[in-house]
Amino acid sequence: MIQIGDKIPATTLMEYSEVEGNGCSIGPNPVDVSAASAGKTIALFALPGAFTPTCSAKHVPGYVESYEAFKSAGVDEIWCLSVNDAFVMGAWARDQKTGTKVRMLADGSAEFAKATGLTLDLTGRGMGLRSNRYSMLVKDGVVKSLNIEAPGKFDVSDAATLLAQAKSH
Repeated sequence: MIQIGDKIPATTLMEYSEVEGNGCSIGPNPVDVSAASAGKTIALFALPGAFTPTCSAKHVPGYVESYEAFKSAGVDEIWCLSVNDAFVMGAWARDQKTGTKVRMLADGSAEFAKATGLTLDLTGRGMGLRSNRYSMLVKDGVVKSLNIEAPGKFDVSDAATLLAQAKSH
C-alpha cells in the first residue's frame, strides 16, 4: 500500500472536457499522472463511485466549497478520482458544478487504485472493484499526507482534514 514519502503511481487517468482548449479536444482526454503532478501541489481525494450518496452529498461538495482556501494554502489543483469512465465523471462534474475547481478524473480500469493498493471490492454489491475512500496531499508527485477511511466511513478524507494538512506543509 502507498505510504507517505512514496511517489504516486505513474498511470494514465482520463478526463472529460466540456470545451475545447489548451490543445485538448472535447471528450475524454488522457492525463499522465506523473506529468500532471510534476512541480505542483495536489489535493487528491478518491472515492468508491460517482453519484453515490456520501460522495455526492458530502465528499465532492466539501472540496468545491473549500477551493479558495486550498488555493490560499498553496494547493495548485484539486483532483477527484473514481473508478468510473470519463463520461460518467464528466456528467458528475456537471451535476456537482465543479467547474474548474475540481478535476474529475476517471480511473476506469482501477489502474491507479490497484497501483496504490487502495482498492475496495464491492463485487457483492454489484459495483466490482473500486477505489477506497481516501485523501492525500501530493507535492511534486510525492505523498506528503495520506488519510484512508475505514470501510463505510467518512471521517478523515474530508476537505477540512486535508486543508489543515495543506496549511501545515
